[in-house]
Amino acid sequence: MDNKDAEKLFFIPFNIGGHWLLLAINPIRENVYYLDSLGNDWTTYPDMKVLIDTVLQAFRAQRDIQTSRRGANSITWIKVACPQQRNQIDCGYFMLRFMRDTLALGRLKIPTDYFDEFKCAFYTKDQVDEIKEEWC
Repeated sequence: MDNKDAEKLFFIPFNIGGHWLLLAINPIRENVYYLDSLGNDWTTYPDMKVLIDTVLQAFRAQRDIQTSRRGANSITWIKVACPQQRNQIDCGYFMLRFMRDTLALGRLKIPTDYFDEFKCAFYTKDQVDEIKEEWC
């Protein structure tokens, strides 16, 4: 928080009870990128959304940013069309792969159709195995 006005992307691996998804947050722009390998919308998990919105509002208050009542809800949730898993067990590896891909590119914004460099409908078994090996 030393440089609280510098743009950064914070990664929050989130387990909603048996399923991992990734939130990437740019608190300065108040953007929350939502990456879910099951394709669910963030509205599926209202408690998660309330928690993250509250954290961003606290960050805003800490930075002493005044907002109008209309601007108080300026947090933007962006669903990213990311690769989807074809089973019920690889969500953690997909979440780790999303994080790794974003870090590898060093960007502060994630396109809604995911990154061209990593765009695909599904990860192959080799791509999932690769992230498993990296994390082992």
